[in-house]
Amino acid sequence: MEMVKMISSELIVPSEKTPKNPLWLSNLDITARKGYTTTVYFYRSNKNTSHDFSVESLKLSLAKTLVPFYLLAGRLGTDKNGRMQINCTGEGVLFVVAHSDNTLEDIDSFAPTNETRNLFVPLTPQPDIPLMLQVTVFKCGGIALGTALHHIFADGRSAFHFFETWANITRGEVNCIEQPWLDRTLLRARLDPKGMFDPLEYKSVPKPIISSSISTSYASSIIKISKKHINLLKLHCGDTDGAHVSAFRAITALIWRCICMARTLDTNSKSRLYTMIDMRSRMCPPLPPTYFGNAAIRTSVSAVVGDIISGSINHVAKRIHEATSQGDDYARSLIDSLETIDMEKLPRSGLPASDLRVISWLGMPIYKADFGLGEPVLLSPAMMHYSGYVYLMDSPGKDAGVSIVIALEPENMLAFKKLLFQKLAALEV
Repeated sequence: MEMVKMISSELIVPSEKTPKNPLWLSNLDITARKGYTTTVYFYRSNKNTSHDFSVESLKLSLAKTLVPFYLLAGRLGTDKNGRMQINCTGEGVLFVVAHSDNTLEDIDSFAPTNETRNLFVPLTPQPDIPLMLQVTVFKCGGIALGTALHHIFADGRSAFHFFETWANITRGEVNCIEQPWLDRTLLRARLDPKGMFDPLEYKSVPKPIISSSISTSYASSIIKISKKHINLLKLHCGDTDGAHVSAFRAITALIWRCICMARTLDTNSKSRLYTMIDMRSRMCPPLPPTYFGNAAIRTSVSAVVGDIISGSINHVAKRIHEATSQGDDYARSLIDSLETIDMEKLPRSGLPASDLRVISWLGMPIYKADFGLGEPVLLSPAMMHYSGYVYLMDSPGKDAGVSIVIALEPENMLAFKKLLFQKLAALEV
C-alpha cells in the first residue's frame, strides 16, 4: 500500500475526573515485554448500519471509555524504592487521524510487516504513551484502526476487553459494560516463598555459536485452516483412549513439525517451543474474569528434532499439553522466584533459528470491536517481532476456523506452507 497522510494528532483524556493514586504492578507485569503489542482492524464501509459512525464519535466514546480504564491515560513511573508502577496522571492516549487514497480491495493479501506497522500505527513518541491509536480512512469509505498498547499495562485478553468496551460505548450499548479489575495485588509474591526455581523462560536465549543462528529478518503470512481440518487434526492428535486435545495444542504440534522440516534442522539437534498460559481461571481462587493486567505466564518445551518430525503427532501434542497444564502452585512459585531477579533488566531478544514462539488469541473477543460498521473483516498483528513468531487466532466469520499468523525466514516460508498444506490434505485420506 502507498503511504497514508496524517490529518491530525491529539491526546484524548478521560471525560470525567479519575483516581490519581499510582497502581502497583505485579512481577508478571514488570517482566512483560518492554514494548508495544500492535494490531490493525479493518472495516468495510457499511451504509446499512443503524449507527452513525464518525471519527468524532470515536473520540467522544474513547474519552468515556478511559474513565473505567483510567490507567491507560497514565504513564509508567517508579515508586520510592525504584519499583516500576503506573502513575495515573490522566495525561491521555494518542489519537491520530489519517487518510489513504487506497481501497480495501486487496485486504486478502494483507500480511503484518514493519511497513504495515508504520502505515497504520502511530510511531512511538518520547516519553512513551501507553496507548496509541490511528484511524485511517480509505477512499472507499473503509476504515483501519491501528493500535499500539504497551505490554506492561495489559496482556492480550485485557487489551481486547478494552477495545470491546470502547466499541460498545461507541454504539451506545453501555448496559453490557464489564468493569475492569485494576487491583493487581492478587498476584503479589508471597511473604513465605515456596517452590523457588530458576525460570528458564525469563532468561535470555543462549548466545549462538555463529551470529546467523538468530534470524531477525522475516517473511510473514496469514494462513487459514478450516474447521474441518482442525477437527481431523485434533482426532489424529488424540490418545487411543479418546482424550480431548485442544485446537491450540493440535495446531501448534503441526506447526512445530512443519517448521522443523522447512528449516531442515539436524534431526539430532533440539528445538524449543515457547508459549504463554493465561492463568486467570487456573489460580486458586480464580482471578476475576475482567482482571486487567498481565495474567499469563511463560512456559516452554524442548524436544529432539527427529522426534518432532518422525514421531507420532499425538506424542508432540502431548508434550505441549504437559508444558501448558500448570496451575496455581506453579504460577505462585514462579511469581515468588521472579522476586529474586532484576526484573526490569531482563533481556529481550529474538530466538535461535531452531526455536519458535506461539501466542494464542484463540477464544478471545477479537471480533467484538464493532464501532458501528459491523465486525472487522480482518484483525491482525500490525507487525511481527522476529522470525519464528506465531499467533493463533480465530478466523473472521462463524465457524470459520483458525488463522495462523506467522513470521519465518524468507527462504523457509514457501517450504513451510507447502508442508503444512500437504499434512492437512493427508488428514483426509
